[in-house]
Amino acid sequence: MPKTPYSEPCEGSMGKTGSWRTFDPVIDYDECIKCRTCWLYCPEACITLDEDGTPHIDLEYCKGCGICAQVCPKDCIEMERKMELEEADI
Repeated sequence: MPKTPYSEPCEGSMGKTGSWRTFDPVIDYDECIKCRTCWLYCPEACITLDEDGTPHIDLEYCKGCGICAQVCPKDCIEMERKMELEEADI
C-alpha cells in the first residue's frame, strides 16, 4: 500500500476539542471491512488504526462532522445523537 501523508490530532489552545459535538460516530465492528477510508478522509485525523487495520475514533478530538460515516463503503459508521445536554455540564 502506498504511503499517505497524515497528521496527528493535538490539543487546541483551550484543551481537547471534541466536547461540543452533537453526534458521535459509532462503528459497527462486525460490519467493518478495515478499508481505511474513514481514516483517510477524517479532516481532524482523530481516527487511528490498530495493528490489523481496525479503526478507532478518539472522541476527545472528533467534531462529529459525519464525513467518516458518509464515505464508509459498508455504511458501518452511524452518527448517533449524543444525550441531551447533561445537567452536570450546564
